[in-house]
Amino acid sequence: MTIDFRIIEPVRSVPALLDLARLVASVRGPRRVAVAAAGDAHVLAAVHEARLENLIRPILFGDPAAITAAAHEVGLDLGRADVRPAANNDEAAELAVRSVTSGEADILMKGLLDTAVLLRAVLNKDWGLRAGKLLSHVLVYDVPGADFGRLFFMSDGAMNIEPDLKAKITIVENAVAVAHALGIPQPNVAMLAAVEVVNPDMSTAVDDAIISKMGDRGQIKGASIDGPLALDNAVSLEAARIKKIASPVAGRADVLIVDDIDVGNVFYKTLVYFARARVAGVIMGARAPIVLTSRADSEEAKFNSLALACVLSERLPLV
Repeated sequence: MTIDFRIIEPVRSVPALLDLARLVASVRGPRRVAVAAAGDAHVLAAVHEARLENLIRPILFGDPAAITAAAHEVGLDLGRADVRPAANNDEAAELAVRSVTSGEADILMKGLLDTAVLLRAVLNKDWGLRAGKLLSHVLVYDVPGADFGRLFFMSDGAMNIEPDLKAKITIVENAVAVAHALGIPQPNVAMLAAVEVVNPDMSTAVDDAIISKMGDRGQIKGASIDGPLALDNAVSLEAARIKKIASPVAGRADVLIVDDIDVGNVFYKTLVYFARARVAGVIMGARAPIVLTSRADSEEAKFNSLALACVLSERLPLV
């Protein structure tokens, strides 16, 4: 049985995202997740919760002793788990990636290893997960208690350090694909800057204006794009009204595109530590979703990210 995502209501919150992941699992079965260097208690706690919810079936690659110790720490019963030994982190990354490439697993998840090691395996020309696109991180979040009434998407606060214009176009496309997968057929995309006017001396504002015009001309499809927009008039109708910004995106943005990793990283951590936002994140642009979280991310964030990847693994060929 397949799921007709066209009849699914747009996902408006992280709890609704979790409900959609449960629906996908109930119809299509649990997704198979390859965890590279799985000997990390925080990662295994999220894996354990997702397995209890029947969202996933994990394949754990790495040092069996380290995996067993980490699993014991979080109460994960390895009796039925698929644990596969690897001599070191490089081998764990390769084996995990190969399991996704071969179709044995649907999702790749980072465990206790350097991001560079995992990405080197992901980008391997012979057996990696290259799909001919730039990889970018998409954050999905909501803010409990705020009256936005919608889910937000932000990119890229984790992968691309100082993306050029060409890279920003792909970052937009990857974020729009995630929005489509969550039932938002024509998301509003705000290209963020410090100002809402095109200042030739500000490269961010110039790039934003170019991408906005590309959206107007249909060169970037499936979204309404405007920029440059400052954050306040991107998400607040009142701020947009006060500044007299006439735009279908202003005050109604779903997708927020930042200029570089510094802005995105601070934005993300501000959401988590000051606003107590509920978050999920995934790497897009590969042949399968990649869950690549920070060690400092909460178990809830890791679980939410797995749920997001489960939905995307069902939708990825279509977005």
